[in-house]
Amino acid sequence: MSALSRISRISVPDIQARKGSEPVVCLTAYTAPTAKQVDPHTDLILVGDSLGMVLYGFETTLPVTLDMMIAHGAAVMRGSSQACVIIDLPFGSYHESPEQAFRSASLTLKKTGANGVKLEGGVEMADTITFLTRRHIPVLAHIGVMPQSVNQTGGYQARGEDAMEAKRIIADAMAVAEAGAFAVVIESTWEPVAREITSLLSIPTIGIGASNACDGQILVTEDMIGLFSNFTPKFVKRYADLGQEISNLAAAYAADVRSRRFPGPEHCFGADKRKAKIASVSRKAV
Repeated sequence: MSALSRISRISVPDIQARKGSEPVVCLTAYTAPTAKQVDPHTDLILVGDSLGMVLYGFETTLPVTLDMMIAHGAAVMRGSSQACVIIDLPFGSYHESPEQAFRSASLTLKKTGANGVKLEGGVEMADTITFLTRRHIPVLAHIGVMPQSVNQTGGYQARGEDAMEAKRIIADAMAVAEAGAFAVVIESTWEPVAREITSLLSIPTIGIGASNACDGQILVTEDMIGLFSNFTPKFVKRYADLGQEISNLAAAYAADVRSRRFPGPEHCFGADKRKAKIASVSRKAV
């Protein structure tokens, strides 16, 4: 990637400047082809550890490794040219200490050229976020429902319904903003809580199952286009059902192969010459 193409990307300061103005459009991508398709339409592409469930068939995001995130992050960078690209730090790659988080984050950015990293956690991760941002690593925070904490919380149910939990989520939001996060994802959080957080923070909020008042929105692309059907969260709007379409196309292909309609002569090399050669041999035999 040339220096000019790298500079032309939407930057972290560009995302920060969108606070309170035009909504920030965010989608996930895990591969170069998907990144190429969503890049012209998005401000931020997240290489999420959700790839563990969406691409690899894991039940949770916990088995995802740093090497996996780096490989997919590099692919997304090759497939995109204008969106700000942020890569998730996976479970276990930053929880031990700020120093471990720095090693994981710096390796990720060195090997991919991405704009920054995302990590889950609020008050308990504030020191780590400060440690990273003071060392020039942009951090996108993530609060509310945190998939890497699924074993501790017991599921993906929405957060913030009761007053005490709402207070904790607001405290998390304030902590990550004060620690230096450039923006924060708010996942599956009651709408009034996400709305209040957005009004309180000076950094952009990115909602996923949160509030229309957030400064931006993000969805998993495969959820949005119907390529992941194990479950459909309440907050997903399906814009297509490509999963069913792929199944239909595979069935049509199978029928063509079994009936020998495919491949036809137009799909084979030298099919016309073979016919001419057979005809010539037949004439000589006569």
